[in-house]
Amino acid sequence: MNLLSLPRRAVRAAVSVIVPAAKRILRMDFLPSRRRLARALVAVKVGAVIVPVAKRTMDFLTSPRHFIRPPVAVIVAAVIVLAVTVAVSAPAVRAQEGETLRVIVHADLRVLDPVWTTAYIARNHGYMVYDTLFAMDENWQPQPQMLEHYEVSDDGLEWRFRLRDGLQWHDGASVTAADAVASLRRWWRRDSYGQQLRAAAAELVVVGEREFALRLERPFASVPEALGKISSNVPFIMPARVAATDPDTPITSAVGSGPYRFAEDEWIPGVVAVYERNPDYIPRGEPASNAAGGKVANFERVEWHYVPDANTALAGLQAGEFHFWEQVPSDLAGVIARDERLAVEVTDPLGYQGMLRFNHLHPPFDDVAVRRAALLAFEQPRFLRAAAGDERYWRECLSYFPCGTPFASEAGAGATRYDPAAARAALAATDYDGRAVVLLHPVDIPVLSAFAQVAAEQLRAAGFAVELAASDWAGVASRRANRGSVEEGGWNMFPTAWVGADVLSPVLAAALNGSGEGAWFGWPEDAELELLRRRFLDAATDAERREVSALVQERAIAVGTHVNLGSYFVPVAWRLDSVAGVIRSPVPFFWELRPSVGSPH
Repeated sequence: MNLLSLPRRAVRAAVSVIVPAAKRILRMDFLPSRRRLARALVAVKVGAVIVPVAKRTMDFLTSPRHFIRPPVAVIVAAVIVLAVTVAVSAPAVRAQEGETLRVIVHADLRVLDPVWTTAYIARNHGYMVYDTLFAMDENWQPQPQMLEHYEVSDDGLEWRFRLRDGLQWHDGASVTAADAVASLRRWWRRDSYGQQLRAAAAELVVVGEREFALRLERPFASVPEALGKISSNVPFIMPARVAATDPDTPITSAVGSGPYRFAEDEWIPGVVAVYERNPDYIPRGEPASNAAGGKVANFERVEWHYVPDANTALAGLQAGEFHFWEQVPSDLAGVIARDERLAVEVTDPLGYQGMLRFNHLHPPFDDVAVRRAALLAFEQPRFLRAAAGDERYWRECLSYFPCGTPFASEAGAGATRYDPAAARAALAATDYDGRAVVLLHPVDIPVLSAFAQVAAEQLRAAGFAVELAASDWAGVASRRANRGSVEEGGWNMFPTAWVGADVLSPVLAAALNGSGEGAWFGWPEDAELELLRRRFLDAATDAERREVSALVQERAIAVGTHVNLGSYFVPVAWRLDSVAGVIRSPVPFFWELRPSVGSPH
C-alpha cells in the first residue's frame, strides 16, 4: 500500500488526528526549541515502534481478506498508531515530567573528565556522578565522605584510610581501595595542590580490599584539605580501570559511585545532559553541609539545559519550563527579584576572581617583559562594569587572593595598576614584533565575553595587535589545552574566572603553579615561585603563612603568571513553587535540592 497514492483528503484527516495528539503527548508544541530537541529523543524512540506498526496496520486493513477503502483505512490506522504512541511514550514522558529538576547551566557539557580540565561544568558533572574521600563542610573543615575512618601516625608520615562499607559503582561493582589509589595517582599529576602532595609522598599503596595507606617522605599536615578540596580539580574517586587513563587524555566514561547516574544515551552536547537518581547510593547519616554530609537525591531526574541566550532562559524560568538557573546575568537579577514566584540570591559570598591567562610558551607572551607591559594595560573597574554591571555585584581587588580572606594582600600590586602610557612605553622597549595576540573569546558566557572584548580594547590601546577568536566556552576549554603555536591551533591569551574558594591560598590557586609542563594551561615555569609555594606548605604558623603568601604574590606579579581582573558575584535563581533546600556554596550542588511543598512535582 503506497500512502502517497491516497487521496489528499484522507491523508489530511489522518494527520489532523495524529499530529496534535502526538504533540501533546510529547509536549513539543509549547516548549522552547532546545527543549524540543531534547524531546526528540523520545520521539525517535517512539518512531522506531510506531512506523512499523503503521505499515503493518495499513497492510492488514487493505489486504484482500480485510479490505477497507484506503481513506477509511488511514483513519483507522491513525487511531491504532495513536494508541501505540501513547503506550510507548507515556513512560518516557512520565520519567521526564515527574520528579524532574530542570536546570539552566552556565556552559555546555562537552568534556566529562573533571580531572583533565578545570572547567566548572565538568567539575559540576563530577559532583553528580562521583564521590570524594573527604569533603568541605560549611565551616571549611574537611570531613570524611567515602571514608569510614582514617588515622595518622605519631610522626605524621603515614596516613591510613578505610572506605565505608557498601559503596558501589553505577555498574554494580564494589568500590575498592585499588580504585581510590588509582584515582589519587591520576589526580595528583594534574592538580596544583595534588602535585604538592605527590612531591611529599613516598608511596600510595593498597593495604586491603577497603584500606589503603599514604606514606610520606616529610610531614604534610593538610592531607584532608588536599583530598577534600571543594573545587577544580576535585579528587573524585573513579573505577581503577578508568583512572588508569593517561592524565593528559580526557576520559569518556561517566561510571561513578555518586548520588546520580549519567544518562549517556540522552546526552545531546549543545542541548541537554541528563542525570538519574542512583537507587544504590548510600548517603552518610550527617545532615548535608556544603560538600559534606548526606547527599540525598530528592529528584528522580535532573536535566541540565544549555540555553546561551539569557532572555530565552529568563522566559523559560518564568514560564515554569525550568526550575533553577545556575548563573544569572546581573542585569536580569532585578527583573527576577520583582517576580514573586522566583528567588534570586548570591549563594557564594566569596564570589569569583576574573582572570586573563597568558600563554608562556609562545610569542609574544613568552617574553616576561611583554607580560609585564601588558599588566599595566588593564583597568579592573572597566572589566567589572562591563561584565557585572551593577556595583553591588563587583568589587575592585588587587590581591591575588580574595579580599577579606586571610591571605589577601596588595604586595607587588603597584606593577599591575592601570597606566596605559606606561604600558605603551614598556611595550615599545621590548622585542614585540607587532604580531597579533590571539585572544580566545567565549561568546556564550556573558561575563567572559565582556572580559575578552575589554581586554582586546585595552591591549590595542597599549600597542598590541589583537585577533579575537570567537567560540563557545566548550571550544575555549578544549583549545586552551593545545600547547602548540597559533599556527598549530594554539592561543596567546584567554579570559576565565575562578570561584574564590579556588584561589584562597598559594597552593589552591592553580594559576600560581610555576612548574612548567605540570602547570595549569599557560604553563609558566619559575623555580623561585615553586620554592615559595613549598615554603607556604611547610610554614608552622598563620603569621608565617601570611608572610609567605605575600611573597608568592609578589613573585607571581614579577613573573606575570596572569592578570587579576578583580572580584564579582553571580546571582542564582530558582522557582519558589518548585525548588527548596538550596545549599549556599561556591559549587551548585543538586543532591540537597528538593521539590517545594505543594510543587507540581
